[in-house]
Amino acid sequence: MEYLPDSNARYKDVDYWNERYRTEDSFEWFGDFTKFDHLLKQHVGTEENILMLGCGNSALSYDMYQAGYTTITNVDYSSVCVESMAERHKDCAQLSWLCMDARRLAFPDGVFDVVLEKGTLDAMLVEESDPWKVSENAAQLLHQVLLEVSRVLKPGGRFISVTFAQPHFRKRLYARAEYDWSIKHYHYGSSFHYFLYVLTKGEELSSEDAALERRLLEEAEAPPTNIRFQEADSEDFLNNIGL
Repeated sequence: MEYLPDSNARYKDVDYWNERYRTEDSFEWFGDFTKFDHLLKQHVGTEENILMLGCGNSALSYDMYQAGYTTITNVDYSSVCVESMAERHKDCAQLSWLCMDARRLAFPDGVFDVVLEKGTLDAMLVEESDPWKVSENAAQLLHQVLLEVSRVLKPGGRFISVTFAQPHFRKRLYARAEYDWSIKHYHYGSSFHYFLYVLTKGEELSSEDAALERRLLEEAEAPPTNIRFQEADSEDFLNNIGL
């Protein structure tokens, strides 16, 4: 893979992405829009105000625009990416591109109907070795991002997260009453399943997910497990996720 970094930690490094985006035209994590558009249609209206979190050089926003989704704001922390994508799609007036940190979104409260991310949170977790218990630093990073996502969503708005993380791993990160949302999940793909989570603001956690949150709080001081998510730092965890 031409853009494979020498260490998974580089997936969290903006300099890595700036270098990559200078030469890479486009790349799709977890398959392109056609692989899961049937799920998006169930949860996203074409007239809704959408925030694409960590847009990268994916064609997802453009493909959605072509499919009739009229208002999409794209943010990424790579200035190279944002400038390139803005130039590439300058004829699409309702696609906007902004350089922004997902931990500090420069938007008012309750402005978006939908926040969508595909692989962004996975890239933030690349250094984690235990899927059952993420490190304190990673947990804090995700907490900051998820609080911001919840903040910018309208009541009834949806956070849609596309990932390879199975529910028994990912719901542990999403099931917090503080975020003020319910959790549903779906899967797509044939030989390998990917997952699409729909978190609806203003709806309560299910009894099962509320119990999960309580259990996680009780387990906070438990000793770490020996299960390993990846065998070595040099393993490319995103290398085999294309459909």
